[in-house]
Amino acid sequence: MTQDTSSIAEELTQALEDLQSAANLESGQLLVIGTSTSEVIGEHIGSAGTREVAESLWKTLSSFQQKTGVFLAFQCCEHLNRALVVEKEYARTHQLEQVSVVPIPGAGGSMAAIAYEKMQAPVMVEEIRADAGIDIGDTLIGMHLKKVAVPVRSKIKYVGEAHITMARTRPKLIGGERAAYSSKQNDQTCH
Repeated sequence: MTQDTSSIAEELTQALEDLQSAANLESGQLLVIGTSTSEVIGEHIGSAGTREVAESLWKTLSSFQQKTGVFLAFQCCEHLNRALVVEKEYARTHQLEQVSVVPIPGAGGSMAAIAYEKMQAPVMVEEIRADAGIDIGDTLIGMHLKKVAVPVRSKIKYVGEAHITMARTRPKLIGGERAAYSSKQNDQTCH
């Protein structure tokens, strides 16, 4: 391993602070996380997953969840078609269809396997529409974000050796040149 888990946790903590500063996530919103623990330790994605790194990342993400009240969704690897681990409560309240599979390090990835082990009542789903996301190791989480994703820049570019990408989402801007996007804009009457 090229870095100890404490420095990895510090990097992720800073990245999450930068994400929260830009996204202003609120209790009940959903954050999707894609992680290659192999990339974090400087190896090729899917080749050297590590429980130790996944547990360190879990602690940091769990702490972020407790501070913000957000729900977490952990994306599995391509071998499970990028299915997600979420809490049963979230799946139920958002009427998500569950699928039957249990992520393991070799099919799902170390991070998803740890999340499934550590969550209170984990279930698996195939699709979500998250309010924000963090991709650790270029795992391609975009398919799980709401429609208008906005890149979030951080002082942190890597967690361990893994490149990170983050995004928040915003509602679509609809209408034409007369549309208002703030209640502070003047009222206009349609003719």
